[in-house]
Amino acid sequence: MSDTAAGPASKRVFIDKQSPKAYHALTETAQAVRAVAADAGLDRTLVELINLRVSQVNGCAYCLNVHTRAALRAGETTQRLGVLAAWRDTELFTARERAALALAEAVTEPANAAVQQSAYDAARQALTDDEISAAIWVAITINAFNRVSIMSKHPVRLIPQQ
Repeated sequence: MSDTAAGPASKRVFIDKQSPKAYHALTETAQAVRAVAADAGLDRTLVELINLRVSQVNGCAYCLNVHTRAALRAGETTQRLGVLAAWRDTELFTARERAALALAEAVTEPANAAVQQSAYDAARQALTDDEISAAIWVAITINAFNRVSIMSKHPVRLIPQQ
């Protein structure tokens, strides 16, 4: 007997619910990374820009939804959020933000050594060692959450306008 698209084979396991100890460890890591980022001087908007850019690269709708709202709450503008996917083609981002975004992309797609080195070199010019470390940890952590949500197919639900 074969499963249809609507049958049991298409139902995804929400791995965060199926393996709560592992997911809890990941959320504890995220809390530690937020503290490291704050201690390093990365403001919340920059952290959310990293979260969003990585989620764009990975195509994680759930994390894009969550972190767009978080970025807006942190004071990010809709204009900058709207052009984030093309951040290299605008003057809306500071050198520091651009360096962090390039580094986040290099973490997300590390196979190209030349791109990775270029991003790291730019980061060395614009960020402190603590900021580089924090930005990399933010990117690593959101990459992990992206994979949890993508593989679980976490749904994005419409939020009614206030």
